[in-house]
Amino acid sequence: QVQLVESGGGLVQAGGSLRLSCAASGRTSSTYAMGWFRQAPGKEREVVAAISWSGGSTRYADSVKGRFTIWRDNAKNTVYLQMNSLKAEDTAVYYCAVSKFMMTIFSSNFDSWGQGTQVTVSS
Repeated sequence: QVQLVESGGGLVQAGGSLRLSCAASGRTSSTYAMGWFRQAPGKEREVVAAISWSGGSTRYADSVKGRFTIWRDNAKNTVYLQMNSLKAEDTAVYYCAVSKFMMTIFSSNFDSWGQGTQVTVSS
């Protein structure tokens, strides 16, 4: 089992930036792709970004391309999400997750999830 703990959420004004972190512990040797997802009130959970084990492959939702950047430090078992030019519509609970797939963006392929961190963007 892999445990994930997100941090870095908070309240920011539109146009501002936040950096989320997600630290993995436990059976991290079985983790490969990692991803960030978000869920806004009344909406379904959606993928934000995903990264392969090596970090050489990344994918982003169209809504965040050019504004968000995902990367990972495998030595620290940590994945990051840098969020710039934040908009009110980015307000959501952000979750990180790990997968046994080398690379995937589908939530059904992710096995372990963090508890989430709230990101609120004021307009």
